[in-house]
Amino acid sequence: MNQKKLANLGLFAAVAIIFGYVESLIPFFAGIPGMKLGLANLAVLFILEKYTWKEAALVSVIRIFIIGFMFGNLFSILYSLAGAALSLTVMTVMKKKSDFSILGISVAGGVSHNIGQLLIACLITMTSGLIYYAPALLISGVITGLLILLQSRRSAFAKPQQGFLCSLFLFSILHCIGILHQFKSIF
Repeated sequence: MNQKKLANLGLFAAVAIIFGYVESLIPFFAGIPGMKLGLANLAVLFILEKYTWKEAALVSVIRIFIIGFMFGNLFSILYSLAGAALSLTVMTVMKKKSDFSILGISVAGGVSHNIGQLLIACLITMTSGLIYYAPALLISGVITGLLILLQSRRSAFAKPQQGFLCSLFLFSILHCIGILHQFKSIF
């Protein structure tokens, strides 16, 4: 791995961790335990577009462990790993099929992440009744997948030049913080 790629992946991991922290500050509760906006997945979507699934998996695992140890617990790490594994698998398979747009890939990533977390929750608790959360989680997966896509597109068009990856991500962070500030003022 060359130094530029390593530095970019470190930047993506740092931004994903910052997004995870910012997301932990949002009192987002829609009646479903563990439901989040999924801002940290923005970095994974960028990496999947720019590099391969291996780099996306590496950054995803790093962010899950760091965010989990800082703001969660062992169960949140386990749920996140299950969701990320299924999400990344689905997005990678869809990306290899050229028929799918980035919109479809992003939405499928959000939905499959929620399905992965729901499946691991059913296994851990040995309760099939958690499946009743599926409709709400599928809807939230579609919505968050769309939001992540819109944010990535907005950031990508802000600085389309190839050498401005740092600027692009800085803009993305500042934009998300502005959006989150607006959410906090609403609630």
